[in-house]
Amino acid sequence: MAQPLVKKDDDRDDEVDYSPFLGIEKGAVLQEARVFNDPQLDTRRCSQVEATEVFFAVTKLFQSKDIGLRRMVYLMIKELSPSADEVIIVTSSLMKDMNSCTDMYRANAIRVLCRITDGTLLTQIERYLKQAIVDKSPVVASAALVSGIHLLQTNPDIVKRWSNEVQEAVQSRAALVQFHALALLHQVIRESGVNSQTGDRPFYDYLEGCLRHKAEMVIYEAAKAITELSNVTARELTPAITVLQLFLSSSKPVLRFAAVRTLNKNRSIATLAITTLLKTGNESSVDRLMKQITNFMSDIADEFKIVVVEAIRSLCLKFPLKYRSLDIPDAKESGLLHLCEFIEDCEFTYLSTQILHFLGNEGPKTSDPSKYIRYIYNRVILENATVRASAVSTLAKFGALVDSLKVRDRATLYLNTLGDGSVTETDKAVKEFLFGSLDIPLKNLETSLKNYLRDPAEEPFDLYSVPKEVKSQSLAEKKAPSKKPTGLSAQPAAPTSAPDAYERLLSSIPEFASFGKLFKVTVIVDASEAEEFAEVGTKPLKSLPYDTPAQTFVAFEKPEGVPAVGKFSNVLRFTVKEVDPSTGEAEDDGVEDEYQLEDFEIVAADYILKLGVSNFKNAWENLDPASERVDEYGLGPRESLAEAVNAVIILLGMHPCEGTEVVPSNSRSHTCLLSGVYIGNVKVLVRLSFGIDGTKEVAMKLAVRSEDESVSEAIHEIVASG
Repeated sequence: MAQPLVKKDDDRDDEVDYSPFLGIEKGAVLQEARVFNDPQLDTRRCSQVEATEVFFAVTKLFQSKDIGLRRMVYLMIKELSPSADEVIIVTSSLMKDMNSCTDMYRANAIRVLCRITDGTLLTQIERYLKQAIVDKSPVVASAALVSGIHLLQTNPDIVKRWSNEVQEAVQSRAALVQFHALALLHQVIRESGVNSQTGDRPFYDYLEGCLRHKAEMVIYEAAKAITELSNVTARELTPAITVLQLFLSSSKPVLRFAAVRTLNKNRSIATLAITTLLKTGNESSVDRLMKQITNFMSDIADEFKIVVVEAIRSLCLKFPLKYRSLDIPDAKESGLLHLCEFIEDCEFTYLSTQILHFLGNEGPKTSDPSKYIRYIYNRVILENATVRASAVSTLAKFGALVDSLKVRDRATLYLNTLGDGSVTETDKAVKEFLFGSLDIPLKNLETSLKNYLRDPAEEPFDLYSVPKEVKSQSLAEKKAPSKKPTGLSAQPAAPTSAPDAYERLLSSIPEFASFGKLFKVTVIVDASEAEEFAEVGTKPLKSLPYDTPAQTFVAFEKPEGVPAVGKFSNVLRFTVKEVDPSTGEAEDDGVEDEYQLEDFEIVAADYILKLGVSNFKNAWENLDPASERVDEYGLGPRESLAEAVNAVIILLGMHPCEGTEVVPSNSRSHTCLLSGVYIGNVKVLVRLSFGIDGTKEVAMKLAVRSEDESVSEAIHEIVASG
């Protein structure tokens, strides 16, 4: 046997600390530990749980009728705290004891069950516990009530349903039952949160009566209790303050000390005292009183804050030379922000208008006036007409007092746009300008404005003349070396990726200037003869020196109606003349020749300009549903659904929206959204629904909405003929 480890304390020789391994034989432990080295491990021997074995052995003692032994069984089960799987074994035995004729069995079974049970089993035995609370036996009733106190911590909802039974138990003749019932009822009320006193204080009259007691100790305690009440009012404080005021003038030091100590703790009384001093004090005490006020302003109620503010206001009028002590410039901006947050959810029109008026006077004078604009602008949108009018006036004050010229320019712009009438009376262009979205790339708008300012014109700037296609430069163009023109009459080459350069070039030609703004620049494509197009005019090239790029132009008029398509065969006819090296002048005689150029085709996509929209759903709903045209088409066999989608996008030449041009792999159906501008600045939106079957036949449903019904029909004719 291992010997006990005895350690003597230095101060107390009679106290010893025994080892927890006392009584364990070392050799036996080492012998049993050899099972860990066995190749064929016996897991049960390696992980013996003695408590579980004891628990199962104890459950067999339920067969005994001995009361003392049964009490030991209850104690063992409660202390071992079996797991959920083990509880099931003893539940039936304990519930049987709950209905026993022996009160001791019933009381102990209730205690054990409530200790080891969970919420699921508790609902099953709740009926028995309610009966036990009102049981005639005080032992059983007390056991159920004490168990309820413990269960309230884990299952409060179930215990709160026992209120009627607990209140009945309070009326029991047994004092112990009354005590336990009252304790449980108190716990339930505290958990329910109904203990807060919100109504009249029934004991206040008693405390007030004690203020007129003969004993000074009783008077002081009553006054102290009144001052410590929560949410005490000025009327309730008045009698206590009167008594404490008398104590302050008492000849007994103890009473004076007690009165000062009580008054010092109460913030409300301290507030009244300081405000009284502010009203009755002299000019020299202002600084000291203001420092005291700032220490507890955040701790007092709003009604007392109003009293302090009124006292400070009267002090300002009384001592105007002390304004430096009462004025805090740094507090202006935070105060204005508090007012802004207040009007965010204010139901009083008068207060909102007064605060907006104050913001209009003080906001522009702050370091950052822009942070108040959002709150004021919200009032223009969300409030009633009176508040909106006040908010507009406030914004006007900001615009008038802010130094930035952009604010005034924008205000002038909107005033001229609105005119003398209301917004509802203005034309469509004004409404679109005020409320519509700007579907023009800012880079294009900037370039067009620069061109307009560089070449002044009599007519005003036309916003619809700005190219709406996003400009991009291909990789080949980025890598291609630039070649400077040389020779006589050299003109700069116009790159195909810069429509504004072509626009400037064409506008400089009188024959083409009357055609209006350039709509779109297309690239050369392969493709039918363009016999329907009529030639309007040409712009030949007078001379073309060697190694010098230049341009020549031909204008055609398209047929009316459906977007006409066709193929142009181009032949360049020219006269070759030699140049005298000495003089640099061309000879009079030359040789006529011609050169076959690449064919040029006009396709349907040339009539449509790519233009993306930020929100396709809103743009679709904003267009007139009467302009919608829907039809179904068969696209024939295709290798994949993605090929069919790409073919239709190329055919229409429109801009895919929201990434719908990407078709998931192995997809059997797909929806593609397209947007663009048809020639004549007509906005067009297209919704394509594709489907493919097992034979790879592709079907398409085409829905078109536009600002002109004829354009919707033209899109369908393009698809039908394509």
